[in-house]
Amino acid sequence: MGRAATVVVLAAGQGTRMKTAGPKVLHPLCGRPVLGYVLDQARSLDPAQILVVVGHGGEAVRTWIEGAEPDARIRCVPQAEQLGTAHALRQCLPALSERPGPVVVLYGDMPLLRSESLAALCQAKERARAAAITATPRRSRGFGRIRRENGEFRGIVEEKDATPAELAIREVNVGVYAFAREDLVLLLPRLENRNAQGEYYLTDLPGRIVAHGGTVATVTLADENEAIGINDLSDLSEARAVVQERIHRAHLAAGVFLEDPATTYIDHGVEIGPGTRILPCTVIRAGVKIGAGCEVGPFTHLRPGTVLEDGAELGNFTEAKKAIVGKGTKAKHLTYLGDVRIGANANIGAGTIVANYDGKRKNQTDIGDRAFIGSGTVLIAPCRVGEGALTGGGAIVTKHSDIPPGDVWVGIPAKPLRSRKNAASREGGQAPEA
Repeated sequence: MGRAATVVVLAAGQGTRMKTAGPKVLHPLCGRPVLGYVLDQARSLDPAQILVVVGHGGEAVRTWIEGAEPDARIRCVPQAEQLGTAHALRQCLPALSERPGPVVVLYGDMPLLRSESLAALCQAKERARAAAITATPRRSRGFGRIRRENGEFRGIVEEKDATPAELAIREVNVGVYAFAREDLVLLLPRLENRNAQGEYYLTDLPGRIVAHGGTVATVTLADENEAIGINDLSDLSEARAVVQERIHRAHLAAGVFLEDPATTYIDHGVEIGPGTRILPCTVIRAGVKIGAGCEVGPFTHLRPGTVLEDGAELGNFTEAKKAIVGKGTKAKHLTYLGDVRIGANANIGAGTIVANYDGKRKNQTDIGDRAFIGSGTVLIAPCRVGEGALTGGGAIVTKHSDIPPGDVWVGIPAKPLRSRKNAASREGGQAPEA
């Protein structure tokens, strides 16, 4: 399918079964709204335009797209009344008249479809008037059944309208299609709502195409997980497991060592360099970048804005948020690093707290190269620790403090003791090393 194609994403559903606030398609899935994955599906087809049909919470969906997924090809189309999937697609007819070529219909709550499956759908469309994706899942998930005669596609019956014999059919309709624009213009306005729901079903359209002398090709998914749609929080949890496994496999293939994937949670879009080891019970949120040869975990939480440069190590019960951790720097035990820049080869002792929040705003802390932060130190932001400086165990570094390079500060509140160089010479030894 070339640039002339249109992709329509049906994203107007209210999602009442979620029992949560906000549009269903904006619920988070591994650090990204469900709709984001569907927009990736749409982009994989390289379409000329992407029409997102919005209804419940439409303004929130539009705002999110403009802020997080800007794309000149995307246009939101309102569906003021939710009268069914065919009615939703009908709202796109004026925009479809602007672009000739095939139209692919996706669902905003189906994040797991692979681009390969959509490519196969478009190839099938080239030999037929329309094409549909089907599956043979272990449970029907409420999908309509595919009716065939002598193996040929004849139509779709929704589960709520199906007879007992039709409910026994294992092949189900996933709801993803490729249509000729001309068929949409001609047949969509003719569909009726004589069904159990009193809605205009898009599932009636392939049967109408057959009735008008056309053929409908089908592509059957090899992996039924691709057909998972998000209707409730149970579905969301099931989809999360699939997305998480895909994320893990991608990192493993890139040379990242995951000691225990079952207890490792990595969001979409996280960057991790080769040779890095991720140890058990670790959570890495979206917006984190980890260099090569690092070690993270066990029991580590990396929050958005955190960057670990090559060789950095964050360990047991350490949390970092908007923290820049320099090359070779270590924070191995019971530490909170919030809104902090740490240079290279520094040592952050056990129990260190970077107290970034003063009750009104988050403040910045800077720690220089080769600094040694003693165990139990509290750094009250904003403050600065210079290159090679040292804080004694249990020191409380008050806000606006500026520890000069090489100095030793101890006590509550922390005060300068002497330079690390002088301390080493007086004691006849070497200054402590990170």
